[in-house]
Amino acid sequence: MSTTNNAGLLGSDIPLAEAYDLALVDLDGVTYKGHLPIDHAAPSLTSARALGQRLIFVTNNASRTPEEVAQQLTKLDIPSNGDDVMTAAQACAALLGTRLAPRAKVLVIGGDGLLAAVREAGFEIVASAEDQPEAVAQGFAPTLTWEHLAEAAYAVSAGAWHVASNGDLSLPTARGYAPGNGALVAAVAAATGVKPVSAGKPAPTMYQLAAARIGAKNPLVVGDRLDTDLGGARAAGYPGLHVLTGVSLARDAVLAEPWFRPNYIGADLRALTSPHPAPIQLSEGWWECNGRAARVVDEGLQLDGSGPTGIDAVRAACAAAWAAVDEAPQAMLDPGTIPEFTFGKAGNDA
Repeated sequence: MSTTNNAGLLGSDIPLAEAYDLALVDLDGVTYKGHLPIDHAAPSLTSARALGQRLIFVTNNASRTPEEVAQQLTKLDIPSNGDDVMTAAQACAALLGTRLAPRAKVLVIGGDGLLAAVREAGFEIVASAEDQPEAVAQGFAPTLTWEHLAEAAYAVSAGAWHVASNGDLSLPTARGYAPGNGALVAAVAAATGVKPVSAGKPAPTMYQLAAARIGAKNPLVVGDRLDTDLGGARAAGYPGLHVLTGVSLARDAVLAEPWFRPNYIGADLRALTSPHPAPIQLSEGWWECNGRAARVVDEGLQLDGSGPTGIDAVRAACAAAWAAVDEAPQAMLDPGTIPEFTFGKAGNDA
């Protein structure tokens, strides 16, 4: 059903929605961007479900409850309920439970989603460092102010355990990328000198909790960020599909370090309902994928005459680049030789 090569990419001769019983799908940059839908997302996810694949939407956003997230998905023609969502807030509450006793005091710096998750986990929520909390749970909310961050710093400086819902430095919005929870957590860490632990991606906690929820035997991670989504997939030991609709671009995948590399690459979520040809090594350093070829010569990437067009060119480029770097770790791949890839509207470019 699937094949692999020494560059790390996998191939599947059937759609991924048939090959994997569960898709752990990221939200921002994959399913939607801000409040706007992403092209092909809703129909592709509907088709994946029709092929028998379960979907759980896994997000580093801890500001909203699973039910609120599900409502947004439903409005975007992706019918969902709270059980279809796993948030970093839930993972953060689960992580608190590994160290704190029931009813322990927790200072929550974040939105309703984090407040609800920590409360449901059985902890007592306090509003001030003067309440002597045993932990600070910090997640993103657009209403956070300097006073909130200062209160967190006071508590952490007094000895409270600092737990972040996630470490994402940026947050995709309809207008572009804004500071994410990681940037706000970094402000507290800078003030206290204490490094927090993170419950969100790239830690594997959320993926493992989501897979256990339905007893999945063969889960697939779907994300747009190499450092969080795909890094988390590697940490969990799950295959990862990188879709090129968000933060990390095709050239980022070509240049990716081994611990961030995806196992599949697609232009968008149509990749869930498509087979994936595996790159094959040819002679003279060339790697070929579905008629497109690439190789590395003198630390520079070379593509065949068709240029940087189409997803198969990306797959061939990744295979060639990863093989070259892995075979000669002391060598460097010149980033200036990696082009910006373009994609058409045909399904085979997914």
